Amino acid sequence: MTNAITYRTRWADMDPNGHMRHSAYADYAADQRLVLLAEWGYDIKEFARLRLGPILFREETTFLKEIHIGEEIRVDSRLRNVNDDGTRWSITHTIYKADGRVAATVAVDGAWLDLDRRKLTTPPAELATAFRELPAYEVPVK
Repeated sequence: MTNAITYRTRWADMDPNGHMRHSAYADYAADQRLVLLAEWGYDIKEFARLRLGPILFREETTFLKEIHIGEEIRVDSRLRNVNDDGTRWSITHTIYKADGRVAATVAVDGAWLDLDRRKLTTPPAELATAFRELPAYEVPVK
C-alpha cells in the first residue's frame, strides 16, 4: 500500500494569478483518498455494491508555497484520528513541491454514509483496519 501519489499540475488547475487555484488543492487530496480506497479494495463499484460512501464534515486547507502550471507535486495522506469502530476519521493530506517543500496541507474530517438510509454507519471491519494502518500525521518541521 502506498500513501503518496505524484501528479503534474494542469492548465485547468490554475487561477488568473498564475498559480494553482485554491480548490485544486482539495481536488488533488480527494483524488488521492479515492486512489487509496481503491487500493484497499474499496473502489466506486465496491462502494455502490455495499451502498456505502465516504462523506466529509470539514475540509481545511493551509497554503504555504505557490504551485505553478506543469509542476510536479506529491500528495501524501496521514491519519490524524479514527474512532474505535471506524465510523469517524480525520486525515491530513500534505502537498509537497518537487523539491520536498510543503506547499499546503488539506485536513479533512469524515465518516461513512449508508446510501439507502442516508445515515452514518459503521464501515466493514477491513476498511476500518486499513484506516488505522495509515501512517500517523506529524506536524512538519519548518
